[in-house]
Amino acid sequence: MEKVVLVTGASAGIGKATALELIHAGHIVYGAARRVPKMDDIRDAGGHVLALDARRPEDLERVVGTIIQEQGRLDVLVNNAGAVLHGAAEDIPLDLARDQFEVNVFAPARLAQLVLPHMREQGSGTIVNVSSIGGEIALPLGCWYYATKHALEAYSDTLRMEVEPFGIDVVIIQPGIIKTDFEDRTAQDLREISGTTAYGEMAEAMAQRAEAQLGENSQGSDPGVVATTIRQAVEADKPETRYAVGWMADKLLELNRTLPDREFDKLVRGK
Repeated sequence: MEKVVLVTGASAGIGKATALELIHAGHIVYGAARRVPKMDDIRDAGGHVLALDARRPEDLERVVGTIIQEQGRLDVLVNNAGAVLHGAAEDIPLDLARDQFEVNVFAPARLAQLVLPHMREQGSGTIVNVSSIGGEIALPLGCWYYATKHALEAYSDTLRMEVEPFGIDVVIIQPGIIKTDFEDRTAQDLREISGTTAYGEMAEAMAQRAEAQLGENSQGSDPGVVATTIRQAVEADKPETRYAVGWMADKLLELNRTLPDREFDKLVRGK
């Protein structure tokens, strides 16, 4: 059945792959992001493109209002837009931490508030929140990103229980290591924020690891594997509540769930 879908963060990576996957599956898709020219391929594929800065409440309201005005309904919200920042907890200015929460938690929550009245009226709908394996695990020098993803998952669990009686599903996607440009600034952030502090040695080691493992050298999965999983969840009569997908996702989650905390700490720190 054809569904009307909003995908945020659709200018690259998982968001773009998801928008294209859903268009090719026959759905009416609106891709939304700040970098509008980067979504030309979504428009060329038959989708719709909207400008969206997740930090601007008026943008969130405009995007949902536009879709309802043009389509008369909104069946699926894919909250994918996100931000990431690396540095030691002691070093990161709290205004940057607040920004992480603004983009990764409060923007998805506000979009949910905007779409839920329409979904309740329809008696159906699906909200897909793209989290991370970082919604359950935490690694050094990424505290605020992991904090936002933990928060998003707790929010999603509560939301799921609240809206299920109205025929609305809430799905959490937990990507593992994926080949995107999302973490292209990892090494730069680590060096700028913590490179000359008490955590400098740790930051440099992680920066070098990031340069070796991310980007073109990444062993991560293609964003398409996440997009396929999201499509399957969107089209399922009763989707799973969580989908772990991509390289190392299941393995790292299982290790985190079974190892004692200090053993997991040693594993991820490499000593």
